[in-house]
Amino acid sequence: MTSDSSTPDAASDAAPSALAALRIDADSDRPPFEQVRVGVIDLIESGQLLTGERLPTVRALASRLGVAANTVARSYRELEAAGVIETRGRQGSFIKAGRHDALDAGFAAATEYVETARELGFDDSLIVEMLNRVLGRT
Repeated sequence: MTSDSSTPDAASDAAPSALAALRIDADSDRPPFEQVRVGVIDLIESGQLLTGERLPTVRALASRLGVAANTVARSYRELEAAGVIETRGRQGSFIKAGRHDALDAGFAAATEYVETARELGFDDSLIVEMLNRVLGRT
């Protein structure tokens, strides 16, 4: 009853919608790796990226931004060294440090719910259906 989107590999290339706003300015004095690094930090500070949220793979983000994979890899390394993100092996890279407010707590609760529902064997469409019922949308 599980769906393909519940596997780490399927989800690892899907960029959070907040990262869609991330752009590289070729005319900037700031190097591209620094633009990515600062862009991720800005998205965290604005609450658009939350603690525990998965980042796209290095290759996927590099492709979307039109930069070399090494550029994004350097950004991720520097973010990890600063304690902003963490890499969990094959599971990918995740936001480690956030604003630690209600948004982060809510995201953590939602993540835990989805993980538990998947462990029970529910596929993603049923999980969404259940949430809609709880929210009174059906």
